Amino acid sequence: MEQIISYFESINPILAAFYATLFTWGLTALGAALVFLFKTMNRAVLDGMLGFTGGVMVAASFWSLLAPGIEMSPGEGFQKVVPAAVGFLLGAAFIYGLDKILPHIHINFKESEGIKTPWHRTTLLTLAITLHNIPEGLAVGVLFGGVAAGFEGANIGGAVALALGIGLQNFPEGFAVAMPLRRQGLSRLKSFTYGQASAAVEPLAAVLGAWAVLTFQPILPYALSFAAGAMIFVVVEEVIPETQLDKYTDIATMGFIGGFIIMMALDVGLG
Repeated sequence: MEQIISYFESINPILAAFYATLFTWGLTALGAALVFLFKTMNRAVLDGMLGFTGGVMVAASFWSLLAPGIEMSPGEGFQKVVPAAVGFLLGAAFIYGLDKILPHIHINFKESEGIKTPWHRTTLLTLAITLHNIPEGLAVGVLFGGVAAGFEGANIGGAVALALGIGLQNFPEGFAVAMPLRRQGLSRLKSFTYGQASAAVEPLAAVLGAWAVLTFQPILPYALSFAAGAMIFVVVEEVIPETQLDKYTDIATMGFIGGFIIMMALDVGLG
């Protein structure tokens, strides 16, 4: 792990963010590839996976994004928390706006949102997961950009930990997208293709986030909190409700706890 951190320290931060999110994209593809091995997915497994995803995202939002953002903000007392509060609100509002505009459908294929469109349901599901992955890629890029800009509270270990945590939760997410598509009658290859494609936006968002922070350095506390707000919105609006639709809520809850603990341990241990 020390060699990985040293490598990321030695290269351009934008390139580092790009490589890190190629890793998270790769784990999404690896999860989606399970569709070649299994015909169906147990609902309890799906809910546990989604709970794990939610736990990682919530822990990453605080330990990797909000806490460093507050630490590097100027001022004292309530003044110090203003950038985090503003950024958090804007991040949630950004995803809320996309949620209302971008056509997409939930994993259960029963709830469609956004502008009405004749697009196929498989495309709409892929767009839904892509919506999840925008703040994840952005978070990684922003953190790498903050390290390069020399902000106190931002370090390579924390950025690597965030990428690793997001990659871990992307693995079950890829499977959770591919299998419902398979159940809808798509071939294994098409189900895999759609499943992995949902994370293709992460490297793009990461590069944009790193570039923005390096170009406009004062926005870093706002950018970190923006990514956190976007991630929390996704968890509360979609991930957690999806786990409450069946009888496996306890499994989903324990998955959430497990994901939170793993992400917290990664951030504290490596950051």
